[in-house]
Order: sequence, then C-alpha cells, then structure tokens
Amino acid sequence: MFTLKRGIAAHQPTVISLGQVWVDIMLNVDAVPAQGGFAVADHPKTAIGGSYRVLEAASRMGVPAEHAGILGNGLWAQYIRQSYSDNGITHTGQDRIDEDSGFRVVLNSGDPKNTFIASYGAEAHGEFDAFSFLEPQAGDVVHISGNTLMDHTAAGVDGFLQRVGTDPDSRNYAIVVNPTNTLKLVNDHMVEDLVLARPIWSCNRQEATTLAKRLGAPIDDSKVTIGGGLDDFMHELCEGLGSTLRAPLLVRVGSRGAWMREPGGETQHIEGFPTKAVHTRSAGGCHTGVLCAMLAKGHSLGEATKFANAAASIAIRHSV
Repeated sequence: MFTLKRGIAAHQPTVISLGQVWVDIMLNVDAVPAQGGFAVADHPKTAIGGSYRVLEAASRMGVPAEHAGILGNGLWAQYIRQSYSDNGITHTGQDRIDEDSGFRVVLNSGDPKNTFIASYGAEAHGEFDAFSFLEPQAGDVVHISGNTLMDHTAAGVDGFLQRVGTDPDSRNYAIVVNPTNTLKLVNDHMVEDLVLARPIWSCNRQEATTLAKRLGAPIDDSKVTIGGGLDDFMHELCEGLGSTLRAPLLVRVGSRGAWMREPGGETQHIEGFPTKAVHTRSAGGCHTGVLCAMLAKGHSLGEATKFANAAASIAIRHSV
C-alpha cells in the first residue's frame, strides 16, 4: 500500500475523515422482488456514499478536506478519485492496488426505508496500521464514522484511538464521532475505546438512544409520542448520555435542529430551519461535514451547530 504524507508547510486546519467511501448504485423499483422474482429499475444513477458527503460539505465551506481512508484500484475507485479532484478533496490514505473500492446497490421502492446490497472492497480491508501515518496538527478535526467500525479497518481506527489518549484537553485537535445507524453492530471493545477517547459525539436521535441503552445511561423514551414529549425526552437523553460519555454530545432531530450538551454544562436546544424536503436522502453527512468545518475554523460547538443546522436544511431543500 501507498500513502501520501501531509506536508509541513504553514498549516491550515483541516477536516480529516477516517470514514469509508464507496459508490452507491441507486435503483427505483415498484417493489423489492421476493427470492426468485424480477423487477425493473427506473432512472438508475450512481453517487458516492459513505463519508464522502462529510468531506464534500467541509470542502464547500472552504476548509481543506482530506480522506485518510483506503481507496482501491479499479472502476469504482477511479470514479471516487475523480469526484475528489472535482470537489477539492485530497486523498492521503492508503491505496490498495490489489482490489477495487466497494459499492452498494440501493433499492428504493417508495417505502420509508431503502433496501441495501453491499459489496465490500478495499475500504473495508485495512489493518491495524491503516492510520498509523496520521498525525493531526493544531486545529484539525478528525472525523470517525460508524461505517468504519465493523470490519477489518476497525482495527486501524482502534490503533489511532490508542495513540490519542483519554484526555481531550491534551490534544490540540478535535475528534468528531458520527456513529451512524450501524452502532448496534460495533463490538464492545471498540465502543469502549471510543468512549474513553472522549470525542465530540454527533448523532441523530435513534443513534443516541441506541448508544445510551448500550452504555446503560439513564433514559426513559416511553413518554415520547407523536403529539409531544420530545423536548423533555431530548433533555433527559442529553443529560443521561452526556454525563455517561463525559464528552460533548450533539443530537440531531431533523427540522427541530439539535440538542447539545457539553461536560459540566446544561443541555441546550439549538433551533433548526424547517423546510420542505424534496428527497429522502439523509442530510446527516452534510450536517456533520459543516459542523467539522466550522470547528476547524475556530467556532464553538454551539456556533458550529447553528451553521450545520442551516446547511442541512439547504441540503434537504435543494437535494444536494
């Protein structure tokens, strides 16, 4: 494997993602076929998935964006590299010459949840030294996504976490963890090491609830109904989970914005920007990318969240 070392010239704070990047092949079907069945797909299209949207959002905010994850060698990897070139994203991670990057087939039948078929590639086949070259500099923001915590490359993330220590005040850079909805599949050892590193946690409500239950944080979601109870629950969730993590916590709730809690502080609600959605794709990657970018620019977590809320609303409105 090969890596591109970062230069030592005058440094501009950078968003660095350890997340996996792959290609999504999106197909619209009338219904997901049963075993042995047949379906015709309308308007097939490809897009880059995984942590790409985090990097794209950070780059659009004028902050250097680097992908420290693994890329392969082949058709899909070339598609990803071209998109990096077109959008000002630098790949500094390892290059595997023996296999291509992976892809996902995404079936959308109009149901609220899509159906996924994954073919893992180079991005999932890292080893313990996958991120050994990484040396974040002052002001950088290192992004870790849940999609990198389930396969062989997770060993590389664990290796990085063991180097960063457990005291965030001793680091001159920030770590942002976006656990994604795969958190329930991550092994206990990896979850423990993530918690010990005390990063900034950026989750949606489902992810935060899953994490809270897994860590035994004191929460009660029985009062949350369609008609109300959300505000009280979000305060309870952030207080319980935030005190358990002993780390900054941000929980996104769509058009309602986000609830935030920092160690020793009170839970705050940072209002969102309600908008009409024109597509069903999550804006979570955009939100996380802008959050990381604003932190790299020196904004506080609260200020960065306001920018991220606005960006997510625009992304939903304009399907970007």
